[in-house]
Amino acid sequence: MKFLHESRLTLATLALLALLAPLSAQADEGHHPAVAATAAAASDMTAGEIRKIDLDTARITLKHGDIKNLDMPPMTMVFVVKDKALLGKFKAGDRVKFKAVNDDGKLTVTDLVAAP
Repeated sequence: MKFLHESRLTLATLALLALLAPLSAQADEGHHPAVAATAAAASDMTAGEIRKIDLDTARITLKHGDIKNLDMPPMTMVFVVKDKALLGKFKAGDRVKFKAVNDDGKLTVTDLVAAP
């Protein structure tokens, strides 16, 4: 009787492992949706250095690298900031990553985070 119980337990364990194996393989290959979304978001960001912040007009001057989605080469320029609250935690000289878009002709920073 003990042998029968042990063989059922072994079969149940093997069946469970067989069901979980594809999930483990997907996680190992980077197919997790949250990981993929985070990686995609990070690749859309541009590295830059804050030169000036104007809280009154919600503008930021950034020295930046290539902004691929805007087909813009590296330079220093002023951007409008979509959400003024983004500026509160930064100062001139901080290294950042940002996302900028063309919003009806206004180059606008939509996301701003500290660079590692």
